[in-house]
Amino acid sequence: MIQIAIMGLGTVGTGVAKVVEANAAQISRKLGEPLAVKTVLVRHFREGAYRHLMTDDFEKIASDPEIRVVVETIGGVEAAYEYTKRALMAGKHVVTANKQLVAEKGCELLALAKAKNVNYLFEASVGGGIPILHPLTQCMAANRIDEVYGILNGTTNYILTRMIRTGAGFADALKEAQEKGYAEADPTADVEGHDTGRKICILADLAFGAQVDPGAVPMEGITKISLRDVEIARKAGYRIKLLGRALRLEGGRRTAYVAPHLIAEENPISGVEDVFNAVVVKGNATGEVMFYGKGAGELPTASACVADVMECLQASPAREEIGWSPVSDGYEDPAKLVSRHYFRIAGSEAEAAAAFGTVEVLAAEGGETAFLTEGLKAGEAAERAAGLQVLAGFRVLD
Repeated sequence: MIQIAIMGLGTVGTGVAKVVEANAAQISRKLGEPLAVKTVLVRHFREGAYRHLMTDDFEKIASDPEIRVVVETIGGVEAAYEYTKRALMAGKHVVTANKQLVAEKGCELLALAKAKNVNYLFEASVGGGIPILHPLTQCMAANRIDEVYGILNGTTNYILTRMIRTGAGFADALKEAQEKGYAEADPTADVEGHDTGRKICILADLAFGAQVDPGAVPMEGITKISLRDVEIARKAGYRIKLLGRALRLEGGRRTAYVAPHLIAEENPISGVEDVFNAVVVKGNATGEVMFYGKGAGELPTASACVADVMECLQASPAREEIGWSPVSDGYEDPAKLVSRHYFRIAGSEAEAAAAFGTVEVLAAEGGETAFLTEGLKAGEAAERAAGLQVLAGFRVLD
């Protein structure tokens, strides 16, 4: 019998316990022996199916030689960071779905795991149930990864989908997402782009092999998107999606950011709707490869955690090394990236043309003009728009 522990019994932690129970026969067949949850670390005891497993004493996990893997589902950084370090120091593998912890402390924790000859795995931290980190680091290992981008947050994608399909305003779509359990009571991390930002940082770290500091990555959410822009984009053959993007630049430099984009209907990622996520990886040999599925939820995320648990146990004694350099030099401001831009202004086509030269008008009515620019650096586009009364502005994914 292989014993594991879970730290935190929220949505994902509970899902891990359920997956271990529900798929016991399949897991046992693949591992060669049964897998069971022995201990669950909680702050407050409560009644339920796992009451008999609960403890509030971390040392019962750290000092138990029978516990080989610890699944961290606490969330946040402070407590999760301390307990993860202590578990690794005790010689235990650690698996997590905690994207904030991996984005901010992953490099350090991976180095500690290597020193202790154990694993620190985090497949569930980016795509929930979508396998992306393993393919990125192993299946595409023969490629130079030039770009990674995607819809990395199910909450914002659900909100935008409702705005497109039903004409609901942002506030109404958010309320619906909260009622369905897709959005937290405090949705700030989702709707302001922070959650997507942490995930794209992890993808950039692995793709480019060097630390991307989340604090240096511009993160813009969806709170400023209006139904007017959604409708203009739809009629012109575009969809508005919140993307996290990371790109390799000349000379080995790199950049990353989070922002809404206009995406042409012909691009498969424009059709990703509701709580589904999609990640596109551009390799110099494979071209574009897209990974698609439910990016969040109790069981999809838990399944990725349990798969990591199994990989820890099957590796002998540790899996092929993953990680990245702690050196953050080489990060470039994404304002220097060139793309077309969408603007909606209170003004005429002539005013738009005076500022940007050649423009493609998408809509002009009620004293407003919506248009696309030619390819410009984001910084230059902002400078040219400074003299206009800008009502909305987004990048275009070309």
